[in-house]
Amino acid sequence: MSIPGPARIAPLADDQLPDWMQNGPAILRVNIMKTLAHHEDLLKPWNRFAGHIMGFTSTLNGREREILILRTGWNHQSDYEWGQHVIIGRNSGLNDDEILAIAKWPEGGAWTGQETLLLQAADDLYKDSQISEATWNGLAAHYSEKQLLDIIFTVGQYTLVCFTLKTVRVQLDDGVGGLPSL
Repeated sequence: MSIPGPARIAPLADDQLPDWMQNGPAILRVNIMKTLAHHEDLLKPWNRFAGHIMGFTSTLNGREREILILRTGWNHQSDYEWGQHVIIGRNSGLNDDEILAIAKWPEGGAWTGQETLLLQAADDLYKDSQISEATWNGLAAHYSEKQLLDIIFTVGQYTLVCFTLKTVRVQLDDGVGGLPSL
């Protein structure tokens, strides 16, 4: 799968970005951020929330977060989301076999019981907009209430991101691949 056509909203050129983006870390200049910079009043509060999810204050560890995000990106068939989070997932402790197994799940992969529950939670939320009773009970045996909320909001945040990426056709950044062919 690939992004079907040109961007519907083109990313701003670097010299068109607000100063805080031009002078900030490189992550502020990837295509999704440069596209959302068209609406700075939306971008700033969204970026703060995304920062929570990405681990600045989330109660989930990086590996757990990336399992949820990659499964969400796969479920929504988002090339951009998948490609960016393959890189982030590797930096969070996932290896290439595990990343591919997320796409193939429930087949394959040597997942712990907790990781299996995270994958199922992502699928439950994708399919039913809620976590099933069995999955919830399993998660609740291992995770605090704060962590349970972070699980829901991680999948929800990246569902919103996938909707945006696919609708406005944000193009892949240089050096970032898309979805694998299975």
